[in-house]
Amino acid sequence: MENKATTKRYWMKSIVSFLLVLFTMPLGHALMILMEHLLPGDTLHTAAFLIGLVGFLMVVVGVFVKGDTRQTLWGLFGGLLFWTGWVEFIYMYYANRFGVMPELDPVTSEVVTRPEYLIMPSSFGFFVMFLTIYIFSIRSGCRFFIWCQKKLFGKRRETIVVQPITRHTSIITFMELNMMMWACYLLLMFCYDDNFLGEHHPLTIATGVGCFIGSLFIFKRQLQLASWGANIRMAVATVIIFWTPVEILGRLDFFSEIWVEPMEHVTEMSIILTSFLVLLIYLLVMARKKHNS
Repeated sequence: MENKATTKRYWMKSIVSFLLVLFTMPLGHALMILMEHLLPGDTLHTAAFLIGLVGFLMVVVGVFVKGDTRQTLWGLFGGLLFWTGWVEFIYMYYANRFGVMPELDPVTSEVVTRPEYLIMPSSFGFFVMFLTIYIFSIRSGCRFFIWCQKKLFGKRRETIVVQPITRHTSIITFMELNMMMWACYLLLMFCYDDNFLGEHHPLTIATGVGCFIGSLFIFKRQLQLASWGANIRMAVATVIIFWTPVEILGRLDFFSEIWVEPMEHVTEMSIILTSFLVLLIYLLVMARKKHNS
């Protein structure tokens, strides 16, 4: 007979965690667009650097705060600001500085890929370098890394990957967020590139379908997590994988990406921001009740 503890589903907790992380995706895009439109060149670069610095400091502060949920949130929001300020905006700075041209639609001449994303695949080697560290030198709870280690090392896994990385929840959340976003951006850029596949290629469509199905399996695992911190960390994976087909569908003009033009969709973006804040307050209140009980 199956243990009831393994079959219990935390629907409310999982949905709140999923939506909280999901709303950060359009809000992050909108933040970049608003900064570009509202801030002049030098001010924009300074503000972007400071955003990245604040994000980095938030992650470090998260190492010292108490509580799994609080540490997770510090790592999550710090990681988002770090990615926006010190990854995306730095790519944007150097793309603009050296005159990288955007990819244009041959029919409408509209920008379909911004310059900073066109040069992002150049970081592939660095990404593989990080993967090498995780696969060969770190015993983690990530099922992908565990699967890779079992396939590569077999029975020798216990001697090759001896011990886990020092557990700081804020750092773990930060690294999970950035590694997964990095991986999905690389995947999308290679899929969109006509020299490899192209946005209308069947494999690109299959990638979107595969990621959507994968996100359902991750969400199924997320439903089993009772603590807020663990649930939010799993929601990071669920949302990033889920967002990949969203990006592909937006690229294929299946819907209007309102977060790309936030000033033309003030009402919709305001609803997303308000919903995000309500969910965040609810999560913090529930986490505090759990801590005090």
